[in-house]
Amino acid sequence: MDNNKKKALEVVDDDGFRKNLDDDGREKRTGTLLTASAHIITAVIGSGVLSLAWAIAQLGWVAGPAVLMAFSFITYFTSTLLADAYRDPVSGKRNYTYMDVVRANLGGNKVQLCGIAQYLNLVGVTIGYTITASISMGAVNKSNCFHEEGHAASCKQSNYPYMIIFAAIQIILSQIPNFHKLSWLSILAAVMSFAYSSIGLGLSIAKVLGGGGGGRGDVRTTLTGVEVGIDVSGQEKVWRTFQAIGDIAFAYAYSTVLIEIQDTLKSYPPENKVMKKASLAGVSTTTIFYVLCGCLGYAAFGNDAPGNFLTGFGFYEPFWLIDFANVCIAVHLIGAYQVFCQPLFGFFEIKCRQQWPDSKFITAEHILNVPFYGEYYVNMFRLVWRTGYVILTALIAMIFPFFNSFLGLIGAGSFYPLTVYFPIEMYIARAKIQRCSFTWVWLKILSWVCLVVSLVAAIGSVQGLLTDVKKYKPFQTE
Repeated sequence: MDNNKKKALEVVDDDGFRKNLDDDGREKRTGTLLTASAHIITAVIGSGVLSLAWAIAQLGWVAGPAVLMAFSFITYFTSTLLADAYRDPVSGKRNYTYMDVVRANLGGNKVQLCGIAQYLNLVGVTIGYTITASISMGAVNKSNCFHEEGHAASCKQSNYPYMIIFAAIQIILSQIPNFHKLSWLSILAAVMSFAYSSIGLGLSIAKVLGGGGGGRGDVRTTLTGVEVGIDVSGQEKVWRTFQAIGDIAFAYAYSTVLIEIQDTLKSYPPENKVMKKASLAGVSTTTIFYVLCGCLGYAAFGNDAPGNFLTGFGFYEPFWLIDFANVCIAVHLIGAYQVFCQPLFGFFEIKCRQQWPDSKFITAEHILNVPFYGEYYVNMFRLVWRTGYVILTALIAMIFPFFNSFLGLIGAGSFYPLTVYFPIEMYIARAKIQRCSFTWVWLKILSWVCLVVSLVAAIGSVQGLLTDVKKYKPFQTE
């Protein structure tokens, strides 16, 4: 890459103000290894970690950790392939979105398929995060109720008010113009994710050391997970196993926003090298947390592990620590929601500006002086469309508040196309790997195995959703 690509260009705008621009004429990027790692950790350590004890309980001591490690290796490997696709190898041109990368490397109908997979996944994740955040916010009130009324108290409540509160916060935060302005929120969210994961980890260790785990007392753990005939029927064991695989796949989902994260990085050092380091740091850190939280959570609760181990009330005391952990979850998911919805916002708004370039409603920016902030640019289309999107996802979350099944379905639906298929196909095309060569064969085997895994996980999650729907009574307390 020549010096012009390494250095930002300084230009003088119409008003005479000096402004730093990158080699593509856009505002100079300031992202670093730290901010990229924070974005990844915010995207990866999400609500998925909370269901891992349940997932390990379905799979057991052998398959559970093995599946976790397998997904972590696959995610890191394919993320390195995707990082190399950010720039065109000949011209050095940037690809700003996942769809741009697929367009540059594969083209044809695969661009549309990528767009459908990516943006449906982003919508699904934001719905999932609305559900999880409301459960955690409600768990604070429920934890206080148990502390005051006793563990046998019903403490029934509705999570719908908390979904409305979460949506109201997101309506405000959604007015952040773009991904590049999110660094502070991602760093805060990453800190929160470490906080609640560590609390869950510590409580699990305390429960195990206190005699609650390791096969003692009424806690049972086995090599193969929940036992047929004792905990579940044979059919339920199969469905739950499939769903658990989907939950673990969801726990590693961040390929959907990898290119957008990479597009925030400074042009030097080379973005792909920094992104690979950030991916290694992010995936390694989260895998350690996942294995510890999943395995120790299983040791603490055994085959009766709750679907969400901080809100399923395997833990009651100390109630203030449970409250703090759930507040951390809510704060983290407030940030994570933005990490996943900003690429969707950007895509839709660019398309609308291209379609209606003369519309003042879509293109005009109005200056608003905000106390203690300064000038803020308000775009009426951005305000209306983003507010509408947040309200819509909140309504869908209210209609389908099923935590585990929903997570599994999102994970299964996005893992194969976005984390495995497209990165591998683009690598084969870019590297011009010969058909039927050793590398081509093992990459194809990996791709097909992941397709089968995704299909069985999706089937298990759909079955779980159908079961939940049969028992569900809308707008009632839980």
